[in-house]
Amino acid sequence: MLKLWRWYQRCLAVHPVKTQVISSGFLWGIGDITAQYITHSTAQRRLHRIPNADKDTDADAEFKVNWKRVAITSMFGFGFVGPIGHFWYEGLDRFIKLRLLYEPKTARFVAAKVAMDGLIFGPFDLLVFFTYMGFATGKNPTEVKEGLKRDFLPALVLEGGAWPLLQIANFRYVPVRYQLLYVNIFCLLDSAFLSWVEQQKDAAWKQWFTSSFETLKDRGGQRGV
Repeated sequence: MLKLWRWYQRCLAVHPVKTQVISSGFLWGIGDITAQYITHSTAQRRLHRIPNADKDTDADAEFKVNWKRVAITSMFGFGFVGPIGHFWYEGLDRFIKLRLLYEPKTARFVAAKVAMDGLIFGPFDLLVFFTYMGFATGKNPTEVKEGLKRDFLPALVLEGGAWPLLQIANFRYVPVRYQLLYVNIFCLLDSAFLSWVEQQKDAAWKQWFTSSFETLKDRGGQRGV
């Protein structure tokens, strides 16, 4: 592992963008395979709870990786997370140090980074992911829009509870050039989570999120009348 780490450090020093792109694509592909397995296992357990269920259905079949989907998800890591993430973390660090003039590692410095990452990059990342996955899997613009309405808010709420805590440690203790690697490690879980969310279609828990939001929006509209 030490040799692997030293090899990664050399690659990062010589080819920073290329290294981030390749590692991001690889980890997002692994994450999608994990999501497929979780989805398959969940479907199996649900099927086994149903009395007299047909045990010959696809849900009960042997798990097989959908390599087309893995390739599509990996391309998101290659084409978006790797290059955009690299320049985002480098630029964010420079902006807060040079424009806001906050001292590195201080509470204000870390808080500003976490806030900007959560309010700007986080929602943008989700928007691009679900839009890309929709078009890449053959959906038309109307279907992509419906998918965004169904998936974006639940994912944003659930991720919003975890990523700020992870990013506090990242921005406080991890050197800038390793911050995307830190994020990519957790992106292994994040990509599995987002792929799983996208594969859940119209699951009841997602309908609860969207219906609750619509209820709050309607109440807000009524107060403004």
